[in-house]
Amino acid sequence: MKGNYNNIEKEDMMLSITKIFCPTDFSEPSYKALKEANDLAKHFNAELVLIHVLHPLLMYPATIGAPGIVKTQVSDEVQRNDIAKKSLEMILKEKIDASLKSRSILANGNPADEIVYHAKEEKADLIVIGTHGFTGWRHLIIGSVAEKVVRHAHCPVLTIPAHDIK
Repeated sequence: MKGNYNNIEKEDMMLSITKIFCPTDFSEPSYKALKEANDLAKHFNAELVLIHVLHPLLMYPATIGAPGIVKTQVSDEVQRNDIAKKSLEMILKEKIDASLKSRSILANGNPADEIVYHAKEEKADLIVIGTHGFTGWRHLIIGSVAEKVVRHAHCPVLTIPAHDIK
């Protein structure tokens, strides 16, 4: 039995997208997803939010005779944050349409968990994420951030494959 949609206005049936989340790890697959997210944001006149997640550095206690280890690790973390912030700023300027409302988030932690958490906190309507296309043992070892985001996100997730679709 077909549904009766005669009494529903066209606007009621349209997907409402006002905020799009696009994770980036600064790889080509994530830039491919960003291009799609940029096009969707223009089409829907939506805000585009970039998110990059840094894995926390493992902190080892300084051993006797090596007091600079912890200090060096902390300065490495600060340097990684600075590089990531500058990279996000560059992407906002060079890869996102200037007419769009856009901004970035830099988070620390497990990438899939942080993407899902921030997308929910920010009330994202859509997540556009690139896939690296790992299979076999690489998929088992590395895991798939995109797969975990798809399973746990509160909103629809559009995955953009790394390979060309034919």
